[in-house]
Amino acid sequence: MNGFRAVFKRELKGYFATPVAYVFLVIFLFAAGYMTFQKGFYQMRQADMSIFFKNLPLLFAFMAPAVGMRLWAEERKSGSIELLFTLPITVSQAVIGKFLAAWTFLAIGLLLTFPVPLTVCYLGDPDIGLIITGYVGSLLMAGGFLAIGSFFSALSKNQVISVILAVVACFILMFAGLPTTLNYLAGTLPAGMLRVVESLSFQTHFDSILKGVIEFKDIAYFVILIVGWTIACSIILNERKAS
Repeated sequence: MNGFRAVFKRELKGYFATPVAYVFLVIFLFAAGYMTFQKGFYQMRQADMSIFFKNLPLLFAFMAPAVGMRLWAEERKSGSIELLFTLPITVSQAVIGKFLAAWTFLAIGLLLTFPVPLTVCYLGDPDIGLIITGYVGSLLMAGGFLAIGSFFSALSKNQVISVILAVVACFILMFAGLPTTLNYLAGTLPAGMLRVVESLSFQTHFDSILKGVIEFKDIAYFVILIVGWTIACSIILNERKAS
């Protein structure tokens, strides 16, 4: 447990040791605000954050892999991963520690969007429950995208390659449940397979949470996704360590 804490603190501090973290946060906050207020927010004439939350999947599909690309690719490229594995810490502890540090960093980015709900509350009387569930769903979605980024970071030494592969995987899982995708696949897949494809989509479960009701199936989807990709990352790193 001490090793896990050490990795977590080291990784989280590392984000703020360089200007890169602050640049990332500025870009994220600017993009989130711009996409919200330039895409019909005022024209809706109602106080809610639906536009804000609906833009986050696209934003996180790029941002979360960008945060995750340095988790292991940078360690492998610099050779510091060998030093890390000589410490009294298991690979699983290192993976979880790094992942939670990166997830905390993304959570800080989400937290800094507080002017948006404050603006909505100032303009009207929004449903606070919908705002809370929207943030919960956004955090879970960010964790899922990040877990995918962490896996591909462990798979490749090249950060650019790892982020490209992660973004492609994120977009596949995000677009899998969209009506246009399902309509396209309807001609080749049976109805049962279409339901499976839809159930694997980020967007399907995220949209369900945005309705204001947090169901077990949606939470379970994101938890299984995060745990599954994190375990896959540990397996890859264990193989690297053994070789």
